[in-house]
Amino acid sequence: MLREVPIKPIKIAILAMGGEGGGVLADWIVDAAEVQGCYALSTSVPGVAQRTGATIYYVEVLPMAREAGRTPVFSLMPTPGDVDVVIASELMESARAVQRGLVTPDKTTLITSSHRVYAMPEKMAMGDGRVPSEQLLEAGRKAARHCVVRDFSRLAESSGSVISAVLFGALAAAEVLPWGRQAFESAIERGGVGVSASLKAFAAGFDAYRDDESPSPPLTKLTRDLEDPRLRELLQRVRNDFPADIADVVAHGVRRTADYQDLAYAAEYLNRLAPVVALDKQLGVEGWRLARETARYLALWMTFEDTARVAELKLRASRFQRVGREVQVSQQQLMHINEYFHPRLQEIADMLPQGLGRWLMASGTPRALLERVTQQGRVVRTTSLTGFLMLYVVAGCRGFRRKSLRYVRENEAMQAWMSRVTRIARVDYALACEVVECQRLIKGYGDTHARGLSNYETIMSLVEGRTRTTADQVRELRDAALADESGQKLARVLETLVSRHAEEACA
Repeated sequence: MLREVPIKPIKIAILAMGGEGGGVLADWIVDAAEVQGCYALSTSVPGVAQRTGATIYYVEVLPMAREAGRTPVFSLMPTPGDVDVVIASELMESARAVQRGLVTPDKTTLITSSHRVYAMPEKMAMGDGRVPSEQLLEAGRKAARHCVVRDFSRLAESSGSVISAVLFGALAAAEVLPWGRQAFESAIERGGVGVSASLKAFAAGFDAYRDDESPSPPLTKLTRDLEDPRLRELLQRVRNDFPADIADVVAHGVRRTADYQDLAYAAEYLNRLAPVVALDKQLGVEGWRLARETARYLALWMTFEDTARVAELKLRASRFQRVGREVQVSQQQLMHINEYFHPRLQEIADMLPQGLGRWLMASGTPRALLERVTQQGRVVRTTSLTGFLMLYVVAGCRGFRRKSLRYVRENEAMQAWMSRVTRIARVDYALACEVVECQRLIKGYGDTHARGLSNYETIMSLVEGRTRTTADQVRELRDAALADESGQKLARVLETLVSRHAEEACA
């Protein structure tokens, strides 16, 4: 039985990524509406690949009897300022809806999952490009008439279904459509695919919408257990020899370097860090900033991403398990993973022994032939025996990493960085801390690594120049390099700084 409501369309926008069932959710809404005797229409606008936008599914439901003899004309796209319900499969998509003007405080109910899938601009930023989740949540709450945020992704996973079924349950609980819960559940049953799991997920979403938002579990429950019996001796050394204020950061550095190479490499990490800690103690500056930041960025530099590391990470069992969970693969299904590679000649030379790598880069015909072979990218299926073995061999190069051209080059730069930091710290503690943080510029591999290294060397040349550079100036240069991938902002700041130095010298 339809409720008494004004005869105007109910407008619903659904923002979901591929594989999340956004189209199924729209179909369920249309099916339920038509069974109830209402007019309904759904359309979709596909998003762009590589996570720069999700597909927008738009549904309009006209709650009037189809026998009325009139055929309505529906809109094919949501109109900013005129959407009754916005359903977002994750937090960033809810922010996109707010940005597009689809969420308004006078009429829109916003239903969004609290989990995050980082957008490409966030991932590609030279620095930390992540938008704080609290900022996205606050934007949604301010923009919507009613905002409901729950971890619908976790509910879908625990129910063995996709997030669309959970969101369908939340939509039913919102009571914006003029029929009861049974009509929604019947639409799922008529779909005939994964009915049991979808109904379970529907119920979870329905109950979650009506429950008060539960607080986040304590941080201790969220933190992964990082203890490893093999690291017991090294972690004991951390507790005995390093200040308690920085022990957590140092312990993470030990785990990271041991996972990257071996226990001896983790011990080398502690040996390199110890003189900086001793210097920081000697200088007596409160807060251990120099030691803490050096511990953090030394671990990052020692675990630079080379070809062997990338191959190793792609072959880990935990990665296959994670991908399987994300795509909801069942025991009756086969899962294939295609990896896209485009190795440059430099990256191939980097993984070779130092002498051989230098010879290859300086050679004529061998270099030209290899450049021709690597001119185009390759697709490797790691779930196939051939593809797996291919990456397994590359990952095995980890065994002689310390003799590779890339390691020798990184090690020399690392030692120069540590020497520079300890030398500057005795004269200007704040400047030394900013030099430590300049390591943030060096990351990734390929073009990303080359660009970051170039920016780092530019700033270090200024620090080592005749004109004294202050901590604030180094921070300004570093922030400029991290903010602009093209390097134009760094060039402008550098030009301004050089001009200022020239004026001071003439004064």
